[in-house]
Amino acid sequence: MDTPRIARLDSRAVIAVTGPDARSFLNGLLSQEIETLARGELRFAGLLSPQGRLLYDLFVAGVEDGVLLDVAAEHRDAILMRLTMYKLRAKVELAASDMPVSALFGFDPRDIDGFVADPRLPELGWRAYGDELEADAAEDDYDAHRLALGVPGPADWGTDKTYPIEANFDLLSGIDFKKGCFVGQETTSRMKRRGTIKNRMLPIAFDGPAPAFGTEVLAGELRAGEVLSGRDGRAMALLRLDRIEGAALTADGRPVRVETPVWASA
Repeated sequence: MDTPRIARLDSRAVIAVTGPDARSFLNGLLSQEIETLARGELRFAGLLSPQGRLLYDLFVAGVEDGVLLDVAAEHRDAILMRLTMYKLRAKVELAASDMPVSALFGFDPRDIDGFVADPRLPELGWRAYGDELEADAAEDDYDAHRLALGVPGPADWGTDKTYPIEANFDLLSGIDFKKGCFVGQETTSRMKRRGTIKNRMLPIAFDGPAPAFGTEVLAGELRAGEVLSGRDGRAMALLRLDRIEGAALTADGRPVRVETPVWASA
């Protein structure tokens, strides 16, 4: 992109986690290593069910007095409840924060305090917390930018429906397979170790408006997946990898083609 853009992400909200056990507490729960999180660093993670399904995505930001969790605003109360359930005797304080979340894309503000690099892909830009930035783009513009890069979002994986590897968390720095135990680790590690990754979220392209969420993607007469969130000309889809290679795909009676991003094809 040639034009710097700043968008306030009203769909996101912040939870402040403080106290001497803040990092160790989160490290035992999340799919990402948190103990080594430095001040000014951002990591991407998932909070999983004990069965290994993805409940919520989180960006974890290291700050001077603890950690900030950047979460989906609609799920913040549920995440607070779940973290409180796990808290037990840990010396941790959990509190909702009213600080705004902003996304910055199309330029590199590495020399300006308060900006942290999005850990998923460099092209996704940077995020900022708490600064009243003057937005010159809508959140929808940022979502279009994310979709153009083929990166799925919360609308695609829902809650307790998808395994994090199916949502490409392993390709987007959302899982540390070398860390110690976390909730849902056994299933996640087994899928990676055994290579039993049958489905992945990939972008599809087509002419016209996006098919409705849940529309079947067909390879001939065989089900090859389903359409997730999208917009005119492009959408995410959860696809069976064994049925899309070289196949003529359709959705809602229209031809669609898979456009696997470079970052997902390594």
